[in-house]
Amino acid sequence: MRILVLAPQPFFVTRGTPIAVRALLQVLASLGHRCDALVLAGGTDPQVEGVRLRRVPVPGRALMPPGFSPRKLAADALMLPMAAQQMWREKYDLVIAVEEAAFIAQALKPFFGVPYLCDIDSSITEQLDDKFGLPGWLRRLFSGLEARVARGSIGAITCCRALQELVERQAPGLPVQTLEDVTLLSGDLPETGPMDCDFADPVVMYVGNLEGYQGVGLLIEGFALAHKAGAVARLVIIGGSPAHVEQHQELARTLGVAQQVSLLGPRPVEQIGDYLGQATIVCSPRTKGRNTPMKVYSYLDSGKPLLATRLPTHTQVLSDEIAMLVTPEPEDVARGLTRLLEDPVLRAGLAARARDRVAAEFSPEAYARKLTRFLADRIEPRLALGRGS
Repeated sequence: MRILVLAPQPFFVTRGTPIAVRALLQVLASLGHRCDALVLAGGTDPQVEGVRLRRVPVPGRALMPPGFSPRKLAADALMLPMAAQQMWREKYDLVIAVEEAAFIAQALKPFFGVPYLCDIDSSITEQLDDKFGLPGWLRRLFSGLEARVARGSIGAITCCRALQELVERQAPGLPVQTLEDVTLLSGDLPETGPMDCDFADPVVMYVGNLEGYQGVGLLIEGFALAHKAGAVARLVIIGGSPAHVEQHQELARTLGVAQQVSLLGPRPVEQIGDYLGQATIVCSPRTKGRNTPMKVYSYLDSGKPLLATRLPTHTQVLSDEIAMLVTPEPEDVARGLTRLLEDPVLRAGLAARARDRVAAEFSPEAYARKLTRFLADRIEPRLALGRGS
């Protein structure tokens, strides 16, 4: 097939959605499909054979950050005519539209007749509501628009079961496939790590941004309670803007654990395995959100036990068999950390079962298998029917 992928993100950069887009393009190319990808300016060319990139210029010089912003809205507006131009020049069998690009694909379908597949990594309505606190009428309006886009598509792929269930409610009967993110690790982790992560005490580690929904403040509070109860450990936090790092340093000072908490700031994704190799426990303390954090899959593959909050964002992938699940309360976070720190047999069992789960369900091979089957069994027959063959 000739496929146009609309991905309104800088590409390629090492963060969630662009990593998923790269995986998508790699599988499509491996199946022999010829792909053009219209992406935002910024990042590097991942050199996927059989894929041509075209970049949408973005206002300003800085790399486009994730999430809604006036700059992102302006870039999306520029993507619309460029997508139309691309469809005018080339005859495509299918458009795969990532996130809000589905609105672009829907708008262009009456003019060019190209069916589109939605690639959904999050609910736009929920993102806006979490950030701005939308009034009820506006939330219903955005939800209705999302549902309309889904009903106009030929199918959808989502990154988690919760989003699949949302789309199935919005568009009953629509073919939907969950393609979970995959581990970014390869091989065993090094025993000797970076000098700034060389500690004598056991290391409790978080990797990721420090936005409020990630629950890093909750993790620090739980760690402080465990420390005051006698637990011996070092909390290492990797990631975050300077402002967020300072905010969480101040929280650690207020709670009296500044000497036991190290906020290292951001590190290249290529080095994350080096840092995870030094962890005793890895953590995902998220307090909000529907989609499962991409880092969870690498955590599960790290050979380290995972502590995570018992919320749908995690439990659609995690269970008590492969992770220490705790309620999003400081006291229960402290309980979970203390239990893991005191029980090496428990740590080893959780880590081993987690790695087995990754190999079976969340590896690049599993991703490719699910996508290939979905396209062959659910999407290509619908495309053939639409062409009248």
